[in-house]
Parts: sequence; C-alpha cells; structure tokens
Amino acid sequence: MPVSTNEIWLNTAEGFYKNANFPNCLGAVDGKHIRIISPQLSGTDFFNYKKFFSIVLMVLVDSNYCFLTVDVGAYGREGDSNIFKRSPLGQQLYANKLNVPGVKKLPNDDHGQEQPFVIVGDEAFGLHQNLLRPYPRKNVDV
Repeated sequence: MPVSTNEIWLNTAEGFYKNANFPNCLGAVDGKHIRIISPQLSGTDFFNYKKFFSIVLMVLVDSNYCFLTVDVGAYGREGDSNIFKRSPLGQQLYANKLNVPGVKKLPNDDHGQEQPFVIVGDEAFGLHQNLLRPYPRKNVDV
C-alpha cells in the first residue's frame, strides 16, 4: 500500500465534498467477489455465501471511483470485515497509522464541533473513529 499523506487525504476529502456534498470523507471501501475456478484441494476456502468460488477484491476508492488502495486474494468464504481488518489498509487504520488528518469543522457549521475524517463502508464493516457505516437495517423499524 502506498504511503498516505495528509495532502493526499485532504485532496480526496475535497473531491468528496465537491462531487458528493460529503465533507470529511477520505474514501469509500468495499469488497467484491471475483469468480474463480476452485483450486485443487482447497476445500471450501474459496466457496462464498453467493454459492460460487471466489477471491475477494477489497478496494478504497475516491470520489471519482479511482482506486486509492487495493487488496486482492482473500478467500471467498471470508466476510468483508475480517478481510478489511487483515488488509494493510485496515491494519494501518486500526493502529492509527494512516496519517489521517485531524478533526475539522463541517462546512457552514461555524458553531458545531469539529468532526473526524472518515472512510465510509457498508454494514459489514465495524465502527471506528475513522470508519463510518450505516445503521444496521435489522435494527430499524419502518
């Protein structure tokens, strides 16, 4: 994984604010299954919940859908959260070694508290001060 700098993160956050009206966003992370032919003697390691053999591509993208980091090759049977935690990006994030910018007030909120910069993911990802995810649907009554 390339070394992330404060400047790279701030440029990415600026792009998310301009393109998606989402301030303090450092990227969007997700995993995608890539279909493969089952390797010999692999058992169920590569067999995923979608009922096919795969490896997982875990990426962090900017607001223009360009890859910032890529991790590929995790077993298809594993979930996004575990794959992310073991990826170089996840390890650096959870060890607070990503050089993430400090907190910053949101635009047009002169009286509000400063907020952290975040990476956004889906429900599969665990919460962290710099990892934002939606509220789990299973806990929502509509």
